[in-house]
Amino acid sequence: MKALVAYDSKYGATEGIAERIGERLRSRGLEADVTRAGHVPDANAYDAYVVGSASYESNWRKDARAFVKHHADVLATHPTWLFSSGPLGTETVDKEGKDVLKGAEPRQFAELADRLHPKGTQVFRGAYHHDEVRGADRVIAWLPAVRDILPEGDFRDWAAIDAWADSIADELGAPASE
Repeated sequence: MKALVAYDSKYGATEGIAERIGERLRSRGLEADVTRAGHVPDANAYDAYVVGSASYESNWRKDARAFVKHHADVLATHPTWLFSSGPLGTETVDKEGKDVLKGAEPRQFAELADRLHPKGTQVFRGAYHHDEVRGADRVIAWLPAVRDILPEGDFRDWAAIDAWADSIADELGAPASE
């Protein structure tokens, strides 16, 4: 069984999640390639797909959206999982009492549900470091009001990422980990 973990990451947090998923699948005896969504040489060469992206303003990044649109027919006929990263901090509910991770789902989860019939979707927390912001984002990130509301740090929940990757491996029939 050969799986592709395709991702789009702006500052590296989503890339780290994708790499971790790939490592976890490989540790379970599956072949897994981890590749930027915009650099996949042959999407038809896989038996299963995990596609993810950082999410900004409720949307996946452009290369992840383009990858799914271009390969939707292949993804729809194979086991496919979708993930997103983005929420910062450790709060589980927002000011209105709603689940933070559920509220951070990108539009693409709903838009792709009927077309791809993904086996699962998951939102993971991201990471943010003021000093790593670049380009036009840097101007906004250095505004005192923005710096005060964006929590800085790595909020990725590696145990949750591992558990989700293990559930994918289980569904693909991989041997149990030792």
